[in-house]
Amino acid sequence: MKIKQYKTARRLGARIFSKTQSPKFVLARSRAIGKKRPSALSEYGLQLLEKQKARYSYNLNERQFSKYAKMAISKKGVNPAEFLYKNLESRLDNIVYRLGLAKTRPYARQMVSHGHIMVNGRRVTIPSMSLRSGDAVSIRPGSKNKRMFESMAERLKDHAVPSWLTLDRDKIHGVVSGAPSLQEMSDGIFSLASVVEFYSR
Repeated sequence: MKIKQYKTARRLGARIFSKTQSPKFVLARSRAIGKKRPSALSEYGLQLLEKQKARYSYNLNERQFSKYAKMAISKKGVNPAEFLYKNLESRLDNIVYRLGLAKTRPYARQMVSHGHIMVNGRRVTIPSMSLRSGDAVSIRPGSKNKRMFESMAERLKDHAVPSWLTLDRDKIHGVVSGAPSLQEMSDGIFSLASVVEFYSR
């Protein structure tokens, strides 16, 4: 899986997986660019590239991702890129990742699917569940002693969360305190405006 992710990240030219966040990947990427001049992409090719970066970043298959994109495009009176970002960020698995309870989105999805996460005091197993302001996220009491959650409070001490989330690092309890805003997008790996253009064709 690590080799497959490495190859995908190299093809897309972006560090979209946790395994490709290392200096080794950056060095290998710069060497590859130095050896071979990248060919110019068409407008369609550039949009496709941005779509793939976003889809892999959020760990979604094409059917899932296109559903979010087409929903954003069909919504009247909104900025489709903003609406798309809000819906992607509001997924439970993404919020578990943003809170620092999981190191990666795939791991966050696994946590949710296996029933380790609670929303408003109830066990949830649906990673795609959309949360709203006021919803609370926590670890199921019966799961707190599992190895994956060992030293969690210590690991969260230096973890920074988005402004629309609130994290109690001692109780390991998070709350959705606002709404995701595209202006706060910190990854900078892909362009959701290009994604919208791709699906608007």
